[in-house]
Amino acid sequence: MKTITITRNDSGQRLDRFLMKALPALPPGLRAKYIRTKSIKVNGKRAEPSQRLSEGDEITLYIKDEFFLTSQDEEAYTLITKAPVILYEDEKILLAVKEPGLSVHEDETGNPDTLINRIKAYSVRCGSWDPESEHAFAPALANRIDRNTGGIVIACKTAEALRDMNALIRERRINKYYLAAVEGDPPESGTLRGYIRKREDENRVEVFSSPVPGARTAVTGFRVLSRRDGLSLCECRLYTGRTHQIRAQMARAGYPLLGDGKYGRADPRWKNQALFSYKLSFPEIPDGSSLSYLSGRTFTFRNVDFVKKLFPGFSL
Repeated sequence: MKTITITRNDSGQRLDRFLMKALPALPPGLRAKYIRTKSIKVNGKRAEPSQRLSEGDEITLYIKDEFFLTSQDEEAYTLITKAPVILYEDEKILLAVKEPGLSVHEDETGNPDTLINRIKAYSVRCGSWDPESEHAFAPALANRIDRNTGGIVIACKTAEALRDMNALIRERRINKYYLAAVEGDPPESGTLRGYIRKREDENRVEVFSSPVPGARTAVTGFRVLSRRDGLSLCECRLYTGRTHQIRAQMARAGYPLLGDGKYGRADPRWKNQALFSYKLSFPEIPDGSSLSYLSGRTFTFRNVDFVKKLFPGFSL
């Protein structure tokens, strides 16, 4: 028999979903059976899979020790020694700066050196996360950036912060700004409106000027900050969050990103697409949110490599 005491970060979850995270080695069929046959109880009583857990609840488990083994994937962070680049950190969130070429999560390559694993390893070393006491919660990313794009990624350090940050993203209460080096001379400013449809078989998207089946609205604002040697440095603001949105919409407008072989062409001046998520702002957060203290704040990363190389003398 083993006992798990529910912490604040674990509370609010359904019993079955908590067990899915806390005991990844326990098959779903057996999980349901053990709950049904009272081999898994909450506070000494029979429980239902949909039962919501509260802080302080005790789960008793009369199951084999083999099901308490943590999956190898979830221990991958223990292999990481490189720390994330941190723009901002408090007790609830961490803003990390992802370098181009680094994946946010593990992918088909199986490389454990990812942004989230760097954050997990860092959190253990500095004492802000104890995986043994949390059971089911781990630091998690609220947004993602393509592997070959760099920029600011939001990590949440508590379950409450993650829920509230996800709500802010759904409600479009976070303004996201990117820097992009594009080919050609776009107008000083503008707004690109269209419809984006994913092509899963090619890992790319199509952009349409009018609605088509399977396409979703995409809106990108831009303004030119500098021009040099046939390139324009643009600040792009995302009003929607579609896959490859800036890359595809700028290319369709006639201004492909430098080095973007998928929507433009490869270029020896920059090996990846010249795109960087450099600024996040939180203009107005509701008072009831645990993240209301971020209201009115803006976070900017100014040390962007392709800006220094391609637009010398320009400063943000």
